[in-house]
Amino acid sequence: MLRTEGLSVRYGAFEAAQGVSLRLEEGEAVALIGPNGAGKTSVLRGLLGLARAEGEVHFFGRPYPKRSPEALLPLGVVLVPEGRALFGGLTVEENLLLGGFLRFRRREDLRPDLERVYELFPRLKERRGQRAGTLSGGEQQMLAIGRALLARPKLLLLDEPSLGLAPLMVREIYRILARLKAEGVSLLVVEQNAKVALALADRAYVMEAGRVVLEGEAKALAQDPKVVEAYLGLKEVEEG
Repeated sequence: MLRTEGLSVRYGAFEAAQGVSLRLEEGEAVALIGPNGAGKTSVLRGLLGLARAEGEVHFFGRPYPKRSPEALLPLGVVLVPEGRALFGGLTVEENLLLGGFLRFRRREDLRPDLERVYELFPRLKERRGQRAGTLSGGEQQMLAIGRALLARPKLLLLDEPSLGLAPLMVREIYRILARLKAEGVSLLVVEQNAKVALALADRAYVMEAGRVVLEGEAKALAQDPKVVEAYLGLKEVEEG
C-alpha cells in the first residue's frame, strides 16, 4: 500500500528526514517511533506533499511524484494530524460530517458512517451537539479519528495519537486502532510512546536525527536491548 525509497524532507536548508525507505502492506499496522525531533512527522508531511520532499513515494503500487492531501484523499489516504486540527466552534457532529465532504450530498447519505463512528466512540454520540473546543483531550482525539473515518480510509496515517493523553485514554484509543486494523484499515502510526505503538504494530521503524536506524518486526524490536533502554525504560511510558 505504501513504499518510499530515499525520502528526504527539507525545510529551507534544514534536512529533517534523510533517505527514509519504508514499506507498509495491505492490512498492516506499521509504527514509526523515535524521540521528539527525530523527523517522524516530517516523513508524514513528505508523504502527503505538505513539505518539500525528494525521493520515491508509491501508494497502492503507483508512483506519486506530485502529492497533496486533496489528491490522496480520494484514494483512501487520510491523515489524523498531531494536535487534531478540529473546528472548535463547530459541534462534534459537524466536525464529523466535514470528514465526508467529498462524498456529501445529503446529511442522510453519511448516516451509516456516522452511526459506525458513534458505535466505536459512544462518548461522541453522547456529545454530538457539543462544541468540539469544549471536549477533553481524549475526546478530541476520538473526534479526530472519527472524522477521518468518515472519509472511509484504506490507509490511515496517525501523528502522535497518544500525545497529552492520560494512560487510560491512551489504552482506549489504541484499542480502537486495533479494532480498525482487524477490520482491514491499514495504519501508519507516528508515535513517541513506543510501548503502545509496538504493541499495536506488525512492524516498526526507529528514527533518530532524521534517519531510520533500526527496523524489523515490532515484537522483536520491543525486546531489542537498544530499544528497551532508549524508549521502553521510562516510567511514564511504562505506565502508559
